[in-house]
Amino acid sequence: MRIVIAEDSVLLLDGLTRLLAAEGHTVTGYGTADDLVRALSTPDGGLPDLLVTDVRMPPSHTDEGLRAAVHLRSLHPDLPVLVLSQYVEQSYATELFARGARGLGYVLKDRVADVDEFLDAVARVSGGGTVVDPEVVTQIIARNPHSSLDVLTRREHEVLALMAEGRSNAAIADRLVVGLAAVEKHVTNILNKLGLPPATDDHRRVLAVLRWLDQNGSR
Repeated sequence: MRIVIAEDSVLLLDGLTRLLAAEGHTVTGYGTADDLVRALSTPDGGLPDLLVTDVRMPPSHTDEGLRAAVHLRSLHPDLPVLVLSQYVEQSYATELFARGARGLGYVLKDRVADVDEFLDAVARVSGGGTVVDPEVVTQIIARNPHSSLDVLTRREHEVLALMAEGRSNAAIADRLVVGLAAVEKHVTNILNKLGLPPATDDHRRVLAVLRWLDQNGSR
């Protein structure tokens, strides 16, 4: 698999490159968002199978990496993108998923330390799946003073976190070691309690949850 990494930390870029190369992937690295955009706006050799980018990159170290990812997705909607962030930023997460969630991921950099989890995110996003770091959901919920998530049971909170990771009902059932029917009931209850219409598409569910959090958090 061809992977492009945009990361201004030389050590992290080198580490990610070595890790992914050891898994048999071909990796190209860029140290600035501008270089990334120039390379992928009209790629001579075709698009990579996955773009991994930091949110904060030179020159301002604010959101250049995210802006580049959003721009490149507007040019190439099928380009899988995995965004790495040092902190949970609600606006970044919701903006990233605003035009659809297929082949998108938002993961905290701390998650990279768990090699298996990071490689799982790489595989899922490059395959068209959705990955949202569970800590993103947890912190957004904690920061949201207008949240009505207190109406959810403890188990529904667990199911919601796994929904936001883009997992199917069957995958949630496996993770929680419960029956599929129980998960389906929990999902229906969650969507009803949050005022969200039921949906069978996993990516739509992730986007719906993030939009709900964004709308309630901005009041």
